[in-house]
Amino acid sequence: MDKEVQEQPVGLRSLPKRQVTITFVGVMLAMFLSSLDQTIVGTAMPRIISDLGGFTNYTWVTTSYIITSAVAIPITGKLTDMYGRKFFYLGGLCIFVLASFLCGFSSTMNQIIIFRGVQGIGAGIMMSNAYTVIGDLFPPAERGKYQGYIGGIFGLSAIIGPTLGGYITDTLSWHWIFFVNVPLGIAIILLFIFFFPNFRPDKLKHSIDYPGVVLLILTVVPAMLALSWGGVEYGWSSLQIAGMFIFSAVMLAFFIFVESRSKEPIIPLSLFRNRIVAFSELVIFFTAFGMFGGIIFIPLFFQGVLGVTATTSGNFLTPMMLGMVFGSFASGQLLSRAGGHYRILGAIGLAAMGVGLALLSQMTIETSYTTAVLNIIITGLGLGITMPLYTIAVQNAVPYKMLGVATSSTAFSRSIGGVVGLALFGSVMNNRFASELGSRLPSAIKELMQQQQLADLARNPQALVSPEAQVRLQRIIEQVVPQGAELFQQVLQALRQSLSSALSEVFLLALFAVVIAFLLNFFVKEIPLLKQHNMGHSQARPDTLPIGFDE
Repeated sequence: MDKEVQEQPVGLRSLPKRQVTITFVGVMLAMFLSSLDQTIVGTAMPRIISDLGGFTNYTWVTTSYIITSAVAIPITGKLTDMYGRKFFYLGGLCIFVLASFLCGFSSTMNQIIIFRGVQGIGAGIMMSNAYTVIGDLFPPAERGKYQGYIGGIFGLSAIIGPTLGGYITDTLSWHWIFFVNVPLGIAIILLFIFFFPNFRPDKLKHSIDYPGVVLLILTVVPAMLALSWGGVEYGWSSLQIAGMFIFSAVMLAFFIFVESRSKEPIIPLSLFRNRIVAFSELVIFFTAFGMFGGIIFIPLFFQGVLGVTATTSGNFLTPMMLGMVFGSFASGQLLSRAGGHYRILGAIGLAAMGVGLALLSQMTIETSYTTAVLNIIITGLGLGITMPLYTIAVQNAVPYKMLGVATSSTAFSRSIGGVVGLALFGSVMNNRFASELGSRLPSAIKELMQQQQLADLARNPQALVSPEAQVRLQRIIEQVVPQGAELFQQVLQALRQSLSSALSEVFLLALFAVVIAFLLNFFVKEIPLLKQHNMGHSQARPDTLPIGFDE
């Protein structure tokens, strides 16, 4: 690369147009890989828990993924600001592909939970880099348009993923939903090796904040484990759960103490003294809290309550994802072309998302497919409008030298919100389902079936998502009572009604989180989007120089 290009003032903007295009395409393909995995797994989850057992662990396959990615995101964000993006991106891709391969060979629930956790590390590294590289390539005033394209990639994967996941699950097995990541992942790795520019950070000698890294892990992981196990494995007031929360709180205090004195902290606390950053992070947290109520539990409603197959369930999710694509693209275009009114757009998106979740909470076993699809379209539209806004708002409010850590902090907030939401939703669903089933089961079944059988039914209602489990349950009932066929239908109806009531409560809780996000949105200060990168106030200091690159 010639000297003139290297001396351009702002990082990747100095790349030739062809290189910018290839870099952006590579980022979109990596985002497609990770988002395709999420949508495929979401559709297949009911079948996975049916084959491996563990209805109470329904959320764990996703939770382990989010916990590890949540830890990886802020650490990676800071390190890429210090040492560059390329090799972290490649490392994340390699970890993701290897873990996908291992997930496909899982034969127990514990194995798939562990390997999904490893996969989450790779995904966290990739997510941390993706939006940061878009920030490298384009100034804030232009980012909305390109975030819209990223929204389109999410939507494309979301349209393909549920149908593909359902088809693979129904025709081959759920194991193959992980194997499909391997050839695509290898192709993207080769693309990154040969075409992705090798970002070169400043020439200063950096020091990694190892105490901050350790304390961050010791803060996040115990808290997430407590949230996931509370009300499921242990009571909320149990010594185990209380102990983990207390330990996490103590580690958080140490983390804040260490970060306030660290030369190069993993998460600079000064970042959150910026009002735009602080309130944007809170809105992202509560939006993610509500988002997972919709995305993760809607397939369970279609398969468990309405009784459709995994493939059909995936097809029904397609309209929701189309709503997300349209909302994200429209939001990005309006943000760039109408002066960056992210607070107004945020209010519109969150309101639409709230209406959608309110409608979802009213669904029952009598709800028609048309009504259910309309409800999820509204939810998806609101979510799509909201998704790109607050990351751009945060990037616009910080200097370029903090782009990586600031961008990763938004992804971190989204991940933590998702984990907290999943933990509470899972606990609410399990408890409400068991309570409802106890009151809805026919008295003849309660008297004749063994207590252990009833307990297993309440913990893992496989009959709702597995035809084979339905046959086994019917045989058990027919063996203990003469009118077994009739009672079996009553039990099936009780299971569906109980699950419907439990999911309604989940959607209401998600709605409450979105209402909080809607109110917090009005505290996000709105400033014009910059037409060039914010290089900070002092160009003379070496630590404010932009990131460079090597080809």
